[in-house]
Parts: sequence; structure tokens; C-alpha cells
Amino acid sequence: MADIDWTRIVTAATRAPSIHNTQPWRFVAGPDRLDVFYDRERALPVLDPTHRQQVMSCGIAAAFAEVALLASGAAATTELLPDPADQDHLATLTVTGGAEADDRARALAAAIDERHTVRAAFEPRGVPAELLDRLQRAAERYGLWMKVVDREEEETATVFLLSQAEEMEQGDPAYVKELESWMRTDPGAVDGVPVEAVPEGDPHDRPSNWLVRDFVVGARVPRMFRAAGDPDAPPPDVERPTVVLLGTESDDRAAWLQAGQALGQVLLLATAEGLVASPLTQALDWPATRTRLRQRLSLIGHPQMLLRMGYPPAGLAPSVTGRRPVAEVLTTEG
Repeated sequence: MADIDWTRIVTAATRAPSIHNTQPWRFVAGPDRLDVFYDRERALPVLDPTHRQQVMSCGIAAAFAEVALLASGAAATTELLPDPADQDHLATLTVTGGAEADDRARALAAAIDERHTVRAAFEPRGVPAELLDRLQRAAERYGLWMKVVDREEEETATVFLLSQAEEMEQGDPAYVKELESWMRTDPGAVDGVPVEAVPEGDPHDRPSNWLVRDFVVGARVPRMFRAAGDPDAPPPDVERPTVVLLGTESDDRAAWLQAGQALGQVLLLATAEGLVASPLTQALDWPATRTRLRQRLSLIGHPQMLLRMGYPPAGLAPSVTGRRPVAEVLTTEG
């Protein structure tokens, strides 16, 4: 088998989504292995004090690397938390030999570059049940459960907790300051959330029950001072996205990594099937609302990701967020 082009593999890995596009990872490559580490210098101490969401992001990166390896003709195994003395050593991918990529592997690898977060309203058509079943099976391969939030009482409870958590975050000056520090106006920015990737209007004004995160709350005119809309304008169509909840039995670092691996597979499969997604994680940011979500939905286990999914609106141009150069995150040994 030919030598692995680790630069190409890590380029694919770094296309993984991460909370606020913090890209909290670094990689060390040897001849037949790739080690994934958590980079504490890119932490979010206010939003993610336990590092749960950033560790999940690194799990997605590991999943993308494994997909890229398979598409390049290399089979690999992934060991989580390989060094008990170093909890920031999150995963080791070891190449075990050659492998012939099938159509599925090539489709998932192609989806790495195609995937992007879409916060705009989706098309009104729902996600087919057969596709949701396939996404659920992809998550189950990593030990996760997936629940579609479609019952009226469950949706009502989840929407309420989501809105409550968003209000709590917007009222926390430390949260707003941290959020603003990761917003980017430079089109060439290599990390952070570009302003053009978030909706211009107030998420509260969207025709949807599901409240996306307001990334520019600190610069927004308070609602009480805004001009009223046109009373004669026809009401917009109400968005009805498919919302799924991914969770784990335990709630430790290994579980967070497994959640990331599963989420990576779910996102790539969804992308390959023409879907787009965006996270609805506010209710999971705060321990209190996360616990209440478990109780209100009678969940057995721990919710790790609430995901809004659907088909993109016609004519939507993808907004690709920047990535740090591979040379900044990859060290090669041997």
C-alpha cells in the first residue's frame, strides 16, 4: 500500500463542523497512524466549560478522517482515549491495510466538502422516513440513539426549553462577549463564524417554532425599538423542519467522542442525500435545561446534539466557513 498523504486526510478532517468554528483540534501523523488531540488554547470557557461540545467536534473530525482514509484506499481502526494519562489525546487512527472504496465510501468522502451549515428556512417538504431510518442506523453503529422530535407535546417542551436557554444566554454579558470574539467580518478569516453565514434578521422573527442561535445579539437593536412590519403583507410559510436528538447512555469524554463520530456519519450521509442541517444546541449548553430536556422527553440517557434537518431552499448559495491551514494543526513524525 502506498504511503498515506496525511495532509490530504487532515484537510478532510478539518472540514468537520465545530462549535463557533473554533476548530479545537491538532493532529500528529506517523507512517501508519494519526493521533487527534484536543487543543485547549481554543476553548470556550463560558459556553462549553466542560469541553463537551468541543470534544464532540474533535470526534467529528476523527470520523471525517476515517472516511477520507477509506475513500483513498486505506482501512483504519479508531481507538478512543488511547492514553489514560493524557485525556486530551482523544483518538488514534491506525491504518490496518488496503481497502477498495465502494460507492458509499466515495459518496461520503465527496460529502465532506459539500457539507455546510444552513440556518436559513428549509423547504416545506419533510425528510422521508426511510432516510431517517438510515440515519438512525448510522448513529447506532457508534452506540448512540436517535430520536425524532415529532410528537406535539415533545416539540412544545423542546421549543420552550430552547427559547428559555437562548434568553438566558443573551442575558449573560460573559456569553455575549465570548460569542462576539468568535464572529468574523473578514472574508478571509480562517476560523470563527462569518457574519454572512448567519441570518440577518432576528431569529425570533423567523416563521418557525425552532429558534436558531442569535450570533449578533450584542449588536442588534432591541425588539421594542424596531419598526413594525407591513400589516398588509401575507404571512410567510411556517417552517416545519425535521428535528432529531442524538444521545448516549453515559456522559463522559468517551461518550462525547462517540457522539461526535456518530454525528459525523449522520451529517455526511444526510449531505450525500441532499439534506442540510444546523444545530439547535442552546438547550444543551446549560446543565439545567439539558437536565429538564431529559425529564420532559423521558429520555433514557444523555442528549448530546439537537439537530434541525431538511432540504435547502432553492437558489441558496452555500456559505463555507474558513479553516486554518493544515500546517498549523498537523505535525508529522517519522
